[in-house]
Amino acid sequence: MVSERVRDILADQPVWDGHNDLAWAAREQVAYDWDRLDISGSTRGRTQTDIPRLRAGGVGAQYWSVYVPSTLPGAEAVVATLEQIDAVHRMVARNTDQLQLAVSVADVEEAWAHGRIASLLGAEGGHSIDGSLGVLRMFSALGVSYMTLTHNDNTSWADSATDLPSEHGGLNGFGREVVREMNSLGMLVDLSHVADGTMHAALEVSQAPVIFSHSSARAVCDVPRNVPDDVLVRLADNGGVCMVTFVPHFVTPEVAQWKAAAEDVAEAEGVRVNDYPTFSAFLARWRQENPAPPSRLTDVVEHVEHVREVAGVEHVGLGGDYDGADGFAPELADVSGYPALLEALAERGWSDADLGQLTSRNMLRVMRDAESVSNRLH
Repeated sequence: MVSERVRDILADQPVWDGHNDLAWAAREQVAYDWDRLDISGSTRGRTQTDIPRLRAGGVGAQYWSVYVPSTLPGAEAVVATLEQIDAVHRMVARNTDQLQLAVSVADVEEAWAHGRIASLLGAEGGHSIDGSLGVLRMFSALGVSYMTLTHNDNTSWADSATDLPSEHGGLNGFGREVVREMNSLGMLVDLSHVADGTMHAALEVSQAPVIFSHSSARAVCDVPRNVPDDVLVRLADNGGVCMVTFVPHFVTPEVAQWKAAAEDVAEAEGVRVNDYPTFSAFLARWRQENPAPPSRLTDVVEHVEHVREVAGVEHVGLGGDYDGADGFAPELADVSGYPALLEALAERGWSDADLGQLTSRNMLRVMRDAESVSNRLH
């Protein structure tokens, strides 16, 4: 049951979520046929996301990930990413009474004024541009407003958190040029998935706030995909936001250990762990005989509070990663779960103003600042 207090907070400052993989689920399940995956009604049992549940969760702005595997060869990755972008555009076009494309703060606020969910696009992995600033600029022209610098594998210009050894000391010269071009375009630099060296290098180069679209705190759950405290401190100086994810093996240490064991078995069987589609299929089989430990709402609360403690309440947000993972805490099983998290934080003493910063006010500021930097650079 959602309290009147949380309902009022969400009416004023709805959730701005950093990462949702519904477009990839649509590719996998129905080859982007939105007639067969009609999110205007319930898709329960097929996806973790549909419009009724977004409404129930108080979501007012959603970054739709336009993800493709980092194992795709360069030109194929560009084509596949364009197909993802097209899929999101078509999803929004058939639900214009509920969704509205957004690339700016003005667009988000206009969507809210008309009672619609602002729909933004984020490219998950620098492999998608195939080493071309021209492709990066065209993605921006098509509405992509952030890019994650890597996915699971190093690119030719940036190091990933999960691909060893590092090759570039974080970012090489071209990687730094990518960050500068993103600042100029007003695209947010997303540091989820990247190596620690890449985090530090990007923070050195970027004149605009950066984000972690779906990462949690490494001090709470020690995995490479999470953000170490020294980076959280620098994030506060940069003005950016860490959007805490709900992915069980990033938030619950016991689940992280379970996944590490699965990775060992997968590698012994010749399954490449960084090949997301192949390893996901392996993990689904592994889970049947080796159930994962439960993930808990209190684990997510601990991450949110740790980011607040180290970086400050102005630098924490939410990035659920729905339709990109399984086994979420029961209260957070799908996109309708955000109010449960807000209720738990309210019980721990978070003020209405603090909760409003977490849900969307921080991201509004980050995007405004990025727009100001872009205007200055132009």
